Amino acid sequence: MQFKNRTLTAFNALAGVILGGLTCVASAQYGTQSGDWPSYGGDAGSTKYSPLDQVNPDNFTDLEIAWRWTSVDAELDIEALQEVNDYVNINNFQGTPLKIADRLYIITAMNQIAALDASTGATLWTYNPEVYLSGSPINPIGYHTRGVAYWSDGEAARIIAGTNDGYLISLDAETGLPDAAFNGGRVDLSVGIPRATRDALDWTGAQPVAVVSPPIVIGDIVVSSQITQARPLLRERPPMWVRGFDVHSGATVWTFHTIPLAGEYGVDTWEEESWRRTGNSGVWSMMSADPELGLVYLPIDAPTDDFYGGNRPGDNLFSQSIVAVDALTGERRWHFQMVHHGIWDYDPPAAPNLLDVTVAGRQIKALAQVTKQGFVFAFDRATGEPIWAIEERAVPQTPVLPGERLSPTQPFPTKPPAFEGQGLSVDDLIDFTPELRAEAEAIISEYTYGPLFTPITLSEIGGNRGTILRPAAGGGANWMGAGVDPETGMLYVPSSDAIAVPIVRETDPSESTLRFRRFSYGGTRGPQGLPLLKPPYNTITAIDMNTGDIVWRVANGDRAPNVENHPALAGIDLPPLGGGGRNPLLVTPTMLVHAQNYSDGAWLVARDKATGAELATIPLPAAARAAPMTYSQDGRQYIVVAVLSEDAPELIAYALRDR
Repeated sequence: MQFKNRTLTAFNALAGVILGGLTCVASAQYGTQSGDWPSYGGDAGSTKYSPLDQVNPDNFTDLEIAWRWTSVDAELDIEALQEVNDYVNINNFQGTPLKIADRLYIITAMNQIAALDASTGATLWTYNPEVYLSGSPINPIGYHTRGVAYWSDGEAARIIAGTNDGYLISLDAETGLPDAAFNGGRVDLSVGIPRATRDALDWTGAQPVAVVSPPIVIGDIVVSSQITQARPLLRERPPMWVRGFDVHSGATVWTFHTIPLAGEYGVDTWEEESWRRTGNSGVWSMMSADPELGLVYLPIDAPTDDFYGGNRPGDNLFSQSIVAVDALTGERRWHFQMVHHGIWDYDPPAAPNLLDVTVAGRQIKALAQVTKQGFVFAFDRATGEPIWAIEERAVPQTPVLPGERLSPTQPFPTKPPAFEGQGLSVDDLIDFTPELRAEAEAIISEYTYGPLFTPITLSEIGGNRGTILRPAAGGGANWMGAGVDPETGMLYVPSSDAIAVPIVRETDPSESTLRFRRFSYGGTRGPQGLPLLKPPYNTITAIDMNTGDIVWRVANGDRAPNVENHPALAGIDLPPLGGGGRNPLLVTPTMLVHAQNYSDGAWLVARDKATGAELATIPLPAAARAAPMTYSQDGRQYIVVAVLSEDAPELIAYALRDR
């Protein structure tokens, strides 16, 4: 087990900087008590909970569109920009707005930031960092970002965001103008990171960096990490260290070495001194913080390369770990590694959820981390002690790629049970008819498959097609994370029962210093174009974190148009199919709220928290793209969600009729 509760030597704190007390704007740890939504997950604990109850299941179908806001990206000359940068695309709009006082703050796919009137959705100001001038985005899914952060000392207020071209920017919340005191308005996140550059990839491993998720603010410290290219050519890569910046000046206050340096704790887990060359292992998703404890919780991602570890023998701390660091100093307080020497891209995909629970009569300030592989790891967030035992269990060791040295064991929580299917066997395959089952068995015979943590194999033309991952490297859970009811200690997890095959092949030494690397993700065709697995394909699971038990698990929607209308299934009584997607959740006192996206329409759903039953739905004008949020303004509750409409992305605000 990788539970540690020791103290590292403090990392590089900037001498002479005097930090304020930890009076975070999200001072209420749970929920948004004021009717605002001041942090990406509602509060610093990423609960996605609001106590507002004006909108409830009884009147949910009475919701009307109160205002619509078209992304300011639509005002760009897209055709002209695409002639210079063919990666420009305004449609990957994943932003969830913040709401403070009478304003909302949103970031678009092209990283433009806007302030909106909370009552009308009218644009008050915009700021364009012109990320499209920097060339291609680092992330393989293109330009996108999920949110911004907010800071205020009661007089001044700032909006802080990371950009796809690798800057941390600070804007005056009133005017939208860059804060000149903050290093001229922006901090170059490539500065201070070994092998990071603002130029193109070269054979020293130098690589540009980017940000796709919001930083987190605690006191006067802004905590941010960065990402770099996800499909590397070189084993030499920049390490994606996490840093704390002074909100006033932009100066680096501390650095946490997510890949340890010589003499630091954990460096021995990078055998053959592979820490000197290996990169990645930053935080690509969201973070959480506990202002009362003064801790920031870092879900740290995979090292180079995601699917081959022969270039980095050892357990590779702190990759694929949850790490609690002191917000003022960056000092590690505790950590737990959830995957040793990962080769499946099973990095923690979402912010840890903070909640208080009572376990066997003992009150615990808890942290719950959902994972791509379908586990929930639960800890005392002050100490890092697991709430329930986590066992190191033997995992498959063959087949193995040349040069690879697998970890003989991986951590398995004894509670809660896995919320998603793990590993693949014949019993998991579609079985609506004997013919479909036989065809599905023939398909998987061309692949390597087995229990969770089955090793990665090569994809060979005319031979074995590779290893089927279940859950897929995309999860299980993903950046949508989970929601919390702080009143009951319930955790609600949207997930996907998806499979995928990483296409891993040997490389040409003249093109790459990685002996093997992932070229792409491959799909796995199902029989006659149907899914390979039994339904449901997307689910929501409710877990009582006081007991560690699953209370209910339901399909997200009964339908799946591409399945239910298939001629091979004519006349068959189909079970709930769960074709509505893996959509982020909003939690209120009376319901869960989330989207369902189908090929023939989209809906906003109110769901019973006690049973999972659908209570009410309203149609959305287009598919939802981001996490919903809610707020109150002038006594009226609004629910806001980003959608991809026909012409351009929009924010849609719903409210009851204003009487």
